[in-house]
Amino acid sequence: MKKFIEEFKAFALRGNVMDMAIGVIIGGAFSGIVTSLTDNFINPILNLLTGHAVYSWRDVAGFASAFVSSVINFIIMAFILFCLVKGINKLMSVGKKKEPAEKATKTCPYCQSEISIKATRCPHCTSQLSEQEA
Repeated sequence: MKKFIEEFKAFALRGNVMDMAIGVIIGGAFSGIVTSLTDNFINPILNLLTGHAVYSWRDVAGFASAFVSSVINFIIMAFILFCLVKGINKLMSVGKKKEPAEKATKTCPYCQSEISIKATRCPHCTSQLSEQEA
């Protein structure tokens, strides 16, 4: 059972699965913005242009506030998902050990200049470097 849980954890927290889940959630939240845009702006404008409805300023304010509300809901949802992903990434990196970075440079024993670790001759003083000096 423990191996099954470990395998499920590895599957569920893999990058592409998390990305897909977040994409679906953000897509659902964004569909609320699109629905609000059509219900509160496009349809009333079409109704007004075709003469099917006449709106008061109170109606227009209600349309605008409903749209702003859906945009704020989307921003809150995106922020919560951002915090959730940031927490999951932090949790996943807790058990991992950082590997020490491999040195990319060394110091020339003759002129004390920084040179590549793979260099066999110093480009500054042109001294021949032996393997023990690396």
